[in-house]
Amino acid sequence: MTDMYKTYAQKIEDRKQVYETIADTFDVKRALYPGSHVDVAPSLVIPHVIYVDSFKGTIRFFKQIETVQELMDQRKEYDEPCTIEFFGQDYTQPLDIEPVDLIISQYAGFVGQVTKQYLKPGGILLCNDSHGDATLARFDETFELIGVMGSTNELIQTGLDDYFRLPKGKDVDVAEVKKTMKGPSYLKAVEHYVFQKKEGLNEAIYDSNS
Repeated sequence: MTDMYKTYAQKIEDRKQVYETIADTFDVKRALYPGSHVDVAPSLVIPHVIYVDSFKGTIRFFKQIETVQELMDQRKEYDEPCTIEFFGQDYTQPLDIEPVDLIISQYAGFVGQVTKQYLKPGGILLCNDSHGDATLARFDETFELIGVMGSTNELIQTGLDDYFRLPKGKDVDVAEVKKTMKGPSYLKAVEHYVFQKKEGLNEAIYDSNS
C-alpha cells in the first residue's frame, strides 16, 4: 500500500505543498476529493478528507484504510485526529456527507460542477483545467476566481483578469468545453486555480446536457 502511494505521489509530483497552502490560507478542516485515485496527500494537512473514486485499483487501495490511516497519523501536520472516509463509487452519484470547506478537482472531469452542492458557502474549489473544470467554474455564477497557485506553490491573488482569455479576444465556448471535456488554450494558464463559492445562492444540480 505504501509503495503504491509513493509511486503515485512521485508520478504526480506530490501535491502536498499545494494542499498545505490552501489548507493554511483558508483554514480548511474538511475536504472532498472526488476522483482522488490514491492521492491521499490532503490528509497530511487536512484533518478530515472524504475520498471518492470508482476505479478498482483505488477501491483495493482503500480496503486497507486502517493502514492508510496509520500512515497519515504518523506523518500528519496538525493536532486534530486524522479522519479518512472513502466512497468506492462514481462521484456523480449522491453522497451522504456534510458540507465541506474544500473540494479538490484533479484530472477527473467536471468535479466542481457535479459536487458543488457539497461545498459550503465561502468554501474553496481547487481545480485544474485539463478537462475544462476550471473553465466551467470561471463562467459559473456559483463561483468567483480568487487566486491561482504559483510555481512555488504560493497563492497568487493579483492579475486574475489575465486568465481565461483566448487569443484575438475570442469568447469562450462553454458548450464546446462541456462537449469535448477539454480546457481551451488560453493566453495565460497555470496548473491550479482557486475559486470561492459565493454566499446566498440557490444552486441547481449539474446537468451535463445544459
